[in-house]
Amino acid sequence: MLFGVFAIHSPELCPLNNENSKQIFMSLKTKMDTEMKKYNINKIVEFYMSVLEHEWIIVIDAVHAHDIEKLCIDVGISSISTVKIVPMNLYSETIKKFTNAK
Repeated sequence: MLFGVFAIHSPELCPLNNENSKQIFMSLKTKMDTEMKKYNINKIVEFYMSVLEHEWIIVIDAVHAHDIEKLCIDVGISSISTVKIVPMNLYSETIKKFTNAK
């Protein structure tokens, strides 16, 4: 199942402005790749950031949102950001569901 992870931090906690946040950010990908195996996370599909909005958007293929929550805590995302985890569907899969419902 796909999940969108929306992580928003304040300008004061931005890795561009905060040395502790910068250290967390610099090691984030390595930590995520290592820790995801513990939590039934199949894949980090993509990782985007909008620098001026202070927001990270991570698309994750996982079994449960609670596993993603644990990952965000373990790798430090939740220590500098407010995190929202949202189940997502591919457009093509949604169209199939609509078509099959008729």
